[in-house]
Amino acid sequence: MLSYWEQKHFLNHDLVVVGAGFVGLSTAIHFKRKHPKAKILVLERGVFPTGASTKNAGFACFGSLTEILDDFWTMTQDEVVELVQRRYKGLQKIRKEFGDKVLDYKTLGGFELIDQEQLAAVEQIPEINQILKKTFKGPVFSKVGKIGKLGFSDSVQTVVKNAFEGELDPGKYLAALWELAGKTGVKIITGVEVLEIEKDTGKLLAMDKGLNREFNFEGGRVAICSNAFTKKIWPESGIEPGRGLVMVSKPLGFKVPWKGCFHMDKGYVYFRSVDGRLLLGGARNKDFEGENTTEFSVNPKIQNHLKEMASTVIFPGKEIEWEMEWTGIMGFGPTKTPILQKVGEKTAAAVRLGGMGVALGWQVGKELSDLLRKGN
Repeated sequence: MLSYWEQKHFLNHDLVVVGAGFVGLSTAIHFKRKHPKAKILVLERGVFPTGASTKNAGFACFGSLTEILDDFWTMTQDEVVELVQRRYKGLQKIRKEFGDKVLDYKTLGGFELIDQEQLAAVEQIPEINQILKKTFKGPVFSKVGKIGKLGFSDSVQTVVKNAFEGELDPGKYLAALWELAGKTGVKIITGVEVLEIEKDTGKLLAMDKGLNREFNFEGGRVAICSNAFTKKIWPESGIEPGRGLVMVSKPLGFKVPWKGCFHMDKGYVYFRSVDGRLLLGGARNKDFEGENTTEFSVNPKIQNHLKEMASTVIFPGKEIEWEMEWTGIMGFGPTKTPILQKVGEKTAAAVRLGGMGVALGWQVGKELSDLLRKGN
């Protein structure tokens, strides 16, 4: 049962946001800035953001060389350039808003390990740099000289550097969003799963997962920011979940001969050094069907593949001891361009971030808040 006060003050809001990840919190903050007196509520099904916001690897990236080349198979050149530009500008905006110190942002560059099968991609560096020329102040990609000192296996034929990528601490980023949301007056309730949304009326049916009790909320506007979990409340979205595994080793006990964020295999595998440990993740391309799930479990096939990469390619001949692992769920579709659209009289959605929530979340949240305000 709800008290008189709970029914009076906590169920009706000017905006209800579904999902407390990077996009959801960004949407709430931007909306509140334009409407300081608005009552805004963010509902999150987990204690922490359930999808990938605090479960990602902390790469401040916008696309490796082979990943961008691969995108040309499913997207036009203009679409690829627009997406890269959007990701890069998104990263610059969060750096400006919160500051590198707060985000623990480091501009160490991004790198990609190229094997024999991918050498043809290196020949296209001049062409890709020319295509991206209008977005960046200088050439994006270049070959790294004397790669032998980096300690990778002989299967790595060359290494390509991306001069404009970096890394950050996703936990610190979320903490900064929490703090800003609190200062602006945004309310966040965790442990509440939204089951249904009446998209034209703004009514929501939600479940208190701790008490197994249903609640009815209502918003003058509703923002769907649930990304990988969107299909449950908006089946027409076509969002498909993509699970990603991240592993962190025990302290390595030796000096790491490289710095920065590294990609392999068209961006599907990624690694970096964190606090003297190896952070390694990805490889869902080794079992797309198995990783098309919202279940938070570890796929042994992918886990074993990553472990093998660590001991044969990244640190050949060294035995790596692993301390922890976790999975995050991302949202994908037939194209990597985010869905940003109205889905009802009072409801709009920003989903399908394609594993690029760090780069896209803040700006996409602003765009969604603008869309929600139209017609007010």
